[in-house]
Amino acid sequence: MKESSKGLVILLIVVLIAAGTGIMKKVSAAKSSSIPFGFSENSGGKLSSLGNSSKPYIAVIDISGVIQEKGQDYNQQWLLSSIRKLKADDKNKGILLFINSPGGTVYHSDEAYLALNDYKTSGKNVYAYFGTMAASGGYYIACAADKIYANRNTITGSIGVISASTIDATELMSKIGIKSTTIHAGKNKNMLNWNESPTEEQLQIMQSLADEAYDQFTQIVSRSRKMKIDKVRELADGRIYSAKQAKENGLVDDVLTIEEAKEAVKADYNFDSLIFRSYRYEKNESLRSLLLEGISAIKNPRAAFNQGTYLSYIVN
Repeated sequence: MKESSKGLVILLIVVLIAAGTGIMKKVSAAKSSSIPFGFSENSGGKLSSLGNSSKPYIAVIDISGVIQEKGQDYNQQWLLSSIRKLKADDKNKGILLFINSPGGTVYHSDEAYLALNDYKTSGKNVYAYFGTMAASGGYYIACAADKIYANRNTITGSIGVISASTIDATELMSKIGIKSTTIHAGKNKNMLNWNESPTEEQLQIMQSLADEAYDQFTQIVSRSRKMKIDKVRELADGRIYSAKQAKENGLVDDVLTIEEAKEAVKADYNFDSLIFRSYRYEKNESLRSLLLEGISAIKNPRAAFNQGTYLSYIVN
């Protein structure tokens, strides 16, 4: 089937699904109350609600899903914009990150980490609370927090970096009589493609990228947790930790229930009327947006069907 035909099929499927389910509302509208914090307000993550509070408040920002440019539960630009607006809001007194993420790319994790550090230049505090999982890129972002709390059933850690992965299919193709050739200039331009075996030089190139990102990650953990770098690297072999193990190793400050974490945050402030307001990203899956995605697939089928991302370091 030609790629353009695939795009037409996708568009047809999208239209049928939209018609059958009446997708004209946010599919995640019911999710805004799913943050298990029981805080006094829930804004549903809408940016327009920022700065509208008449009382001093802590913003609870939900960071869920894979940390990337955008996904079903995560949107990088929404997060960065929220942080900037909160920094400028005098009624906002701090941020509590609710993190439930397996990780994501180094680029987006570091960008969020830096944005939170910029927020702190306003004199406001950042806290982190770990939900089911706060691993790798999720832990990376949490390093911007002044204090980190975890649920006793949290899985965290996984401090490490993957620079790339590849499948070498050359031997299999040779056995079944298929030969694929990629014409390229530059001996390493086609590296990690499935139709060419990686050379030792190419493996070293990718290893150097992973090592550089790993050094950046571990240095951030060292500064955040006030821990010697040798100790961090001892812990940062990619393994995961329970909340209890993380506390014993200095990766989190305390293992608390949600209510206990809320009280711990409030204890740092002298506001009698301090409230918590929750924000989360909600993807707007309207019929129009789905149709546009289908049209985009027809116009640019390679982008729609080739989702490989090269040199996007993964911290998960």
